Amino acid sequence: MNRDEMIKNLEQQDTPWDICIIGGGATGIGTAIDAASRGYRTVLFEQSDFGKGTSSRSTKLIHGGVRYLKQGNISLVLDALRERGILHRNAPHLVHNLPFVVPNYDWWEGPFYGIGLKLYDLLAGKEGFGDSKILSREETITKIPTIETRGLRGGVVYYDGQFDDARLVINMAETAVEQGATLINYMPVTEFIKTHDYVKGVVTTDLESSITYRINARVIINATGVFADQVRRMDDHAAQSLLQPSQGVHLVLDKSFLPTENAIMIPQTDDGRVLFAIPWHDRVVIGTTDTAVHEVPLEPKPFPEELDFLLSHAARYLTKDPVESDVLSVFAGLRPLVGNEENESTAVLSRDHILHISGSGLLTVTGGKWTTYRKMAEDTIEQAIVLGALESFPCVTTELSIHGYHNSASRFGEYAIYGSDATKIKELKRKNPELAKKIHPQLPFTKAEIVWAVHEEMARTIEDFFARRTRALLLNARATIESADVVAELMAHELNRGESWCKNQIASYQTLANNYFIM
Repeated sequence: MNRDEMIKNLEQQDTPWDICIIGGGATGIGTAIDAASRGYRTVLFEQSDFGKGTSSRSTKLIHGGVRYLKQGNISLVLDALRERGILHRNAPHLVHNLPFVVPNYDWWEGPFYGIGLKLYDLLAGKEGFGDSKILSREETITKIPTIETRGLRGGVVYYDGQFDDARLVINMAETAVEQGATLINYMPVTEFIKTHDYVKGVVTTDLESSITYRINARVIINATGVFADQVRRMDDHAAQSLLQPSQGVHLVLDKSFLPTENAIMIPQTDDGRVLFAIPWHDRVVIGTTDTAVHEVPLEPKPFPEELDFLLSHAARYLTKDPVESDVLSVFAGLRPLVGNEENESTAVLSRDHILHISGSGLLTVTGGKWTTYRKMAEDTIEQAIVLGALESFPCVTTELSIHGYHNSASRFGEYAIYGSDATKIKELKRKNPELAKKIHPQLPFTKAEIVWAVHEEMARTIEDFFARRTRALLLNARATIESADVVAELMAHELNRGESWCKNQIASYQTLANNYFIM
């Protein structure tokens, strides 16, 4: 996946594209995969980097959504459980089974959650990841050695899926390109081209070259997540909001706070949201909050009350109480929740997706959740076929492997998340031993991964590498600041950039990374 080649494809296209997608997150890239794999000429533009927004800031779960059972949204749970199984089959190098323990402190919790999770198993059917089971107090402590034992009666264990969200976005982008799509990051759409008040194309500018392009297409799809309303208002200044965004914050702690391969799920917190403590990349992720927001910045920041909420709730359920100095990283993400003026709490808003067609023919897909991105994409392209009077071809993504597919990726050790690409990165190290060096003593990543990210995964900035090609920013924000010069120097060499580029990149990255740890 090479950006120069993508630009070349764009410039050589002399007829209108079938599908033009705005937005390079899970929904947009998933839609590009669906469109291109059906044979449609597909182009996608992303204002920043692939997965920069919501898609790299999730709770790292591919799940049916246990709490949606309580809301009575059985159809969403069924769809999500089915999609969970499909994604596990199509990307086994990134999606794996994870046991969750629900600790019980009241007499009624064991049977109550036990019955609910048996229903969850039943709904999953053959797509199930494992059978739930009621645990004794001793079994619960064995599975979660650092669980708060005061008042503990027992627990329930159930099974769901875990993944690396940003790595999946990048592998999905590679899949779309392999299917024939053209995807370009750092290329925002700034204007719509209209004929007789109908959207027929977009105006977009390459932020690297400052060249502006006028792109024609039969269907324009707005898949920009929390920015969907902003894009809709580029089309119609009076467009009413579809979304009521919510912010979720997560803390990353050392593994000593949860020294096990089992996660903790707390079904009910003070704000009505589920709380998770999840082992991930040899760290522990604690989340998440649910705070209604009115602004949707590209780089959201956690509120002090959200940090207090997570630390205090983690202390309730862990014997080792985390404090601010224990936090290795903190990250915030925005959810594109479908709005409902009758509900004041975003915790109860729908996670279903919606399709909206404006009077000018702009097709917007928004809402939904990470787990159901493939179904969202399928629904969107089915609608696009009708809207653009395209020749109809069937969806093939239920059986389409994601780039990097490997059934035994764990054999590659520290490179397991690269799946089938792992051997190529190891070959880089073999050919040049300098690339085998780690970029920082407290991070597992090597210089070879920098070269790979630039040449094969369209990484253009230090942030791209630290935040999304690897997960270094989320694993130890301070360590990434300390090693920013190492990454900048090697990226500059591979991208043919000068010293001023390095200085600007380091300064910009330090400013961003300072927001990822508690001062």
